[in-house]
Amino acid sequence: MVNIDTVYQQVLAIANKEQRGYITPQEFSLFANLAQREIFEQYFYDINNFEIRTGLKNINKETTNLVKQKLDIFYEVYDPDNVATWQVIDNAIELLPEIYRTVMVSVDGVQCDYLDPKEYSMIINSGYLTRPNAISPVYTERTTVVTTPRILVNNGGPVFEGVSVEAYRLPAEPSWGYFVIGGKALYDPNPVKTTHFDLHESELPELIFKILKFAGISMKHQDILQSGQGMETLEKQNEKQ
Repeated sequence: MVNIDTVYQQVLAIANKEQRGYITPQEFSLFANLAQREIFEQYFYDINNFEIRTGLKNINKETTNLVKQKLDIFYEVYDPDNVATWQVIDNAIELLPEIYRTVMVSVDGVQCDYLDPKEYSMIINSGYLTRPNAISPVYTERTTVVTTPRILVNNGGPVFEGVSVEAYRLPAEPSWGYFVIGGKALYDPNPVKTTHFDLHESELPELIFKILKFAGISMKHQDILQSGQGMETLEKQNEKQ
């Protein structure tokens, strides 16, 4: 976790609010969410590059230790006690909105083989000997027109009984909570109002640089934009060494 007030105060100090404009709490929270999401998305881009270089496909077991450590924060096992826990629409499980990417689906503790939607449709309608069963369940994943992720599971029995999903969740949206005294916004650490960054603590510099970049674009201050971009580039170069 990265303390959101620490980031805000450093961003304000670098932006020099007296001379270059003030980044409001609302603006900061917006930039903070954009920065966190960009960093989070980069993890999977890095994983993809790692897989291309090495030919390894299991991002849970074979990747760089640092990226693995950062991603582990978001790894969850969704293991409902009964089928009623899942929302089932059109004979498919609708995953929770927080789920970003599924990793593994199991039925009664048995890992399902993933099939693309066409293969899935063919195999569950195939002959008795090739249909999925309790020891070789299958699943596929699809999205609707509103990009809601859904999973179809078949284990030769009740379609959704005993299903668990291992997945990466989305980071919680950061928010700098505050109260106003004398027209000035003051930090309020109350968890009802404040949500800290849902990232590994090593991402503190990267968050600051990215938020400065977004603030520079919004405030139309080229120097802030260039400063944020320059520090961000330097940070990435240092990470690769």
